[in-house]
Amino acid sequence: MSVFAWKGRTVGGEVRSGEVEAETRTDAAAQLRRKRIVVNQIKPKRKELSFSFSKGKGRVKSSELAIFTRQFSTMIDSGLPLVQCLDILSKQTERAAFRAVITDVMHDVEAGTTLAEALAKQPHVFDTLYVNMVDAGEAGGILDKILGRLATYIEKAEALKRKVKSAMTYPAVVFCVAGAAMVFMLLVIIPVFADVFANFGGQLPLPTRIVVSLSDFVKSSWWIIGGFLVGAIFSVKRYRKTEQGARRIDAFMLRIPVMGDLVLKSSIARFTRTLGTMISSGVAILAGLDVTARTAGNKIIEDAIQATKASIREGETIAEPLRAAGVFPPMVVQMIAVGEETGALDKMLEKIANFYDDEVNTAVDTLTSIIEPVMIVVMGVMVGGMVVAMYLPMFKLINVVAGSG
Repeated sequence: MSVFAWKGRTVGGEVRSGEVEAETRTDAAAQLRRKRIVVNQIKPKRKELSFSFSKGKGRVKSSELAIFTRQFSTMIDSGLPLVQCLDILSKQTERAAFRAVITDVMHDVEAGTTLAEALAKQPHVFDTLYVNMVDAGEAGGILDKILGRLATYIEKAEALKRKVKSAMTYPAVVFCVAGAAMVFMLLVIIPVFADVFANFGGQLPLPTRIVVSLSDFVKSSWWIIGGFLVGAIFSVKRYRKTEQGARRIDAFMLRIPVMGDLVLKSSIARFTRTLGTMISSGVAILAGLDVTARTAGNKIIEDAIQATKASIREGETIAEPLRAAGVFPPMVVQMIAVGEETGALDKMLEKIANFYDDEVNTAVDTLTSIIEPVMIVVMGVMVGGMVVAMYLPMFKLINVVAGSG
């Protein structure tokens, strides 16, 4: 026996809901009819995920989701039934966690649930954007085309994310290497030199005294330094989760030279591509803006997008609130305004997204070309300065020995 959740009305018009046990969905509906209940919705009660999946193998990768969506689109376009498509996709999916998700979706669809409703039960894999677009595709009878657009969107969004990550990775790696080299020298190398200098007598040069004092401080108070760093990171993360903190940090990120330009361009590319894809797929513009605001990646830009929702509710345009926010470049605002006037907003948004994808590439190259020499100089000053400070007493000793000779 299976358990089915239902919603309906009594003959008197009273809204009721509940659960009923039956062999099949048809038997469950028959039981309710015998009780003189007009059924509006009936579906299997949501099953708990199996233990093997709850242990999990992490979230589904964007690349896996893109492949799934592309194959799903191709199968539906070929005329295969929805349940058969999901069955084939579940069997050929290698990751066990994703296979379990697709299987659950297939069972829900098989029981009479719409595909969008079934996907909405798996929010850790299929986000609001995905569900809304599938819902629009089902309603318009163009599910294959919508899934194709979704696959393209996921692929381009992932490519954009990789570009931004690549720009951040290089300076982070160089900074970590420089920090590790400094710590190693302060804890291991400099104490050896300090013991040698102790036998020299006389006063050491000022740079050497500073470096030796820094080494002694790190050796004796490393736990204070470590605790301070951990506390600072924790505090910033916690502050970032507050409304005011997120807004201030994101505003600061936009003001950083070169880096802020990259953040802004990547956010504009994400915003325009997401909204353009949803509008072209038939999703209501207010729902599209709501999803787009949550995926903007920057609180300042999110606020600007939220302002457009209020503008549209009052019968005004999208472009005006974006212009008033002062964040979006004039070209973007003007192109959106033209798109609204001509009724081709989705196509205009796609053009902006493609343009800013190229701009992100340029910004990444610019950032890398600037950071590389800067980080080399920083490493040279940090590590090289410590080495020179350690050798200054030796140069002094050599001069003394040479002068006495």
